[in-house]
Amino acid sequence: MSAPKMQARLSQTASFSPRLQQAVRLLQMSTMDYAQALLEAAQANPFLEVDDSAVPSADEDRLADAPLTIPGDAEIDWAQRLDRMGDQGPPSAQRLSHDESFDHLQHAPAPVSLRQHLHAQLGVLRLDARDGAFARAVVEALDDDGYLRVSLEELGTAFGESGVDEMREWRMALRRVQALDPLGVAARTVSECLSLQLERANDPALRTLARRIARDHLDLLAARKLAKLSALLGTEDAAVQRAVEFILGLEARPGSRFSEGAARIVVPDVIVRKVRGVWKTALNGSAMPRVRVHESYAEMFEKHRQHDDAALKDCLNQARWTVQNAAQRVSTVLEIAMAIVERQKLFLEYGELAMKPLGLREVADEVGVHPSTVSRAVHHKYLATPHGVFELHHFFSRGMVHSGGGESAPIALQALIRDLIGSESADTRWSDAALARELSQQGFRIARRTVTKYRQGLDIESVERRRGASDLRLAAGLSS
Repeated sequence: MSAPKMQARLSQTASFSPRLQQAVRLLQMSTMDYAQALLEAAQANPFLEVDDSAVPSADEDRLADAPLTIPGDAEIDWAQRLDRMGDQGPPSAQRLSHDESFDHLQHAPAPVSLRQHLHAQLGVLRLDARDGAFARAVVEALDDDGYLRVSLEELGTAFGESGVDEMREWRMALRRVQALDPLGVAARTVSECLSLQLERANDPALRTLARRIARDHLDLLAARKLAKLSALLGTEDAAVQRAVEFILGLEARPGSRFSEGAARIVVPDVIVRKVRGVWKTALNGSAMPRVRVHESYAEMFEKHRQHDDAALKDCLNQARWTVQNAAQRVSTVLEIAMAIVERQKLFLEYGELAMKPLGLREVADEVGVHPSTVSRAVHHKYLATPHGVFELHHFFSRGMVHSGGGESAPIALQALIRDLIGSESADTRWSDAALARELSQQGFRIARRTVTKYRQGLDIESVERRRGASDLRLAAGLSS
């Protein structure tokens, strides 16, 4: 029978020191998380302070003075334009614009959600408390597209108002909301949404025919089978064509133009601009908070330290670690961004079609770090370019070999597919198989399923859904 016993054994294992753990944690943080972490560290450590007096480097100064040119945009003399605008504006506006307390953001239009828009219209109607409550309940039950996805019976059960008389009130409340702007709101189906909008048609014959198509034959409309529609409706092809064109001009998602959530704001960590014909890369000083050791506190502690001041000694060491790790993070991100810019100059010049394949190890060897360090550094870090703001990870991809012996990045192929689909006519539509054949003729070895994956990644509908619909969103709604 075995008994438990203890024995000592020597072994070598890799372990992260607290300083190294902090360096890795800071490196993989996003800019906002990094700033919050430094602020919390400064609040908890008396020897650490946020450097508010930091100034941009010389490269940042040059970048700030250089105009951010976007291909195709003309140079604009903003000072002259503002002067002209100031001459045309009212005296009160001119006076306020020079006031130090004037906030331009207060005069910017705030986004209005669909529910806010509908509640504002209900507020001007003469409704008693009960009718207003029913109508507001219908508005709150709408989804982001403006549809009522729950039944009136479910609404009545949820509010404890589900009797026969109450259901009559719910139907009246629904009709009140459906009469509001935008047309088609509070519909329960696509057919009902289109029928509500068809009320604006001035031609009674056109309105009647379009209503019949929207009510009974949406599947044929989505498939663009006009001849079959004409046969079923017993109407001439020209009349059916007019009705179909009128329906395609409607909005299948009436709530889509309203914003429910706040816009996502991305602050670039690195900025690249062309200065006197040379691409310059610099950190965004306003997005990179800086910390430093409070030297006066450190000197005072070193001068008067006692033997039992181990806790304060640890605080001082942690403050120095944090400053060094923050500087290392900034340096690593900048060096990686510079290596990316050096290898993606064609993208900066010509856009996504000129994107080159790039691997983590290639940049890691250039910077002198491990590929895992590059992987941590490129996530949640953003580069501002003349073509937009991109995550650093966006510039890395495996190459696809083509017949000429070179390689192309998948992003370049996606851009080529988007351009081909964007240039198609109403009579000629690119199927995934046709796109694969076209790309093969241009020298790219790509399978049809890869084309399908890239097209879906671009959020482009299939050829069946694109065919016969001038509005992609309407085609998606009709086929749902």
